Amino acid sequence: MNDVIRTLTQHRSIRSYTSQEVTDEQLDHIFRAIQAAPNSINGQQVIVIVVKEKERKRKLSQLVGNQVWVDQAPVFLVFCLDFYRAKLAAETNGEQLAITNSIESIIVGATDVGIALANAAAAAESMGLGIVPIGGIRKNPDEVIKLLNLPEYVFPVSGLVIGHPADPSAQKPRLPREAVIHQETYNRDQLDLIRQYDETMAEYMRQRTGGESDRNWSQTVSSFYNKIYYPKVRPTLDQQGFKYN
Repeated sequence: MNDVIRTLTQHRSIRSYTSQEVTDEQLDHIFRAIQAAPNSINGQQVIVIVVKEKERKRKLSQLVGNQVWVDQAPVFLVFCLDFYRAKLAAETNGEQLAITNSIESIIVGATDVGIALANAAAAAESMGLGIVPIGGIRKNPDEVIKLLNLPEYVFPVSGLVIGHPADPSAQKPRLPREAVIHQETYNRDQLDLIRQYDETMAEYMRQRTGGESDRNWSQTVSSFYNKIYYPKVRPTLDQQGFKYN
């Protein structure tokens, strides 16, 4: 196993950080990794807002659902899908920006963000830093947009906390490989795999909480997906100029 594979397979989300700063050199390596990420048509539909200022970071920690590690860690990156630059490119060439009238723009932008964020996470963890992605950046996207002064055709997709771990955290078990890696065609027969994983996660939770919880995977997923848990996403995308044809 080489160092790259070791870094990727040893990932765990860190939710407790020391006050030690992330150096400019470390951030430079992370930014290089972000910009080196593959992206659709070389459109580079990603922008990253680097937040270090204490009050702004504290406000963001509240907007994402009072996740204190956003405030605690020294750096918070906000990854946004960005077609504002494409708009400027279109205007420069006397063209119309049409892609934002299609759901394709959101799929392309969110995919590019995911790849870039994965590069950032791997780069940070390879240097011994801890990270945790923050999907809660979409909880109050309208307020995040105002706070970060995001223009039209830009939308915050995910945050990324970066800092020095105060607690190494346990690595969370994943679904059995057969549930994720399907050979040739989609395997619909996954119920037994889910039941197997539910038992694994229940035991993990019992150990993690000292016996206070045995919540399993299917219970957790069901509780999230029985509602639209970030209802402001759709109206804020409308506000930012995106359509869904």
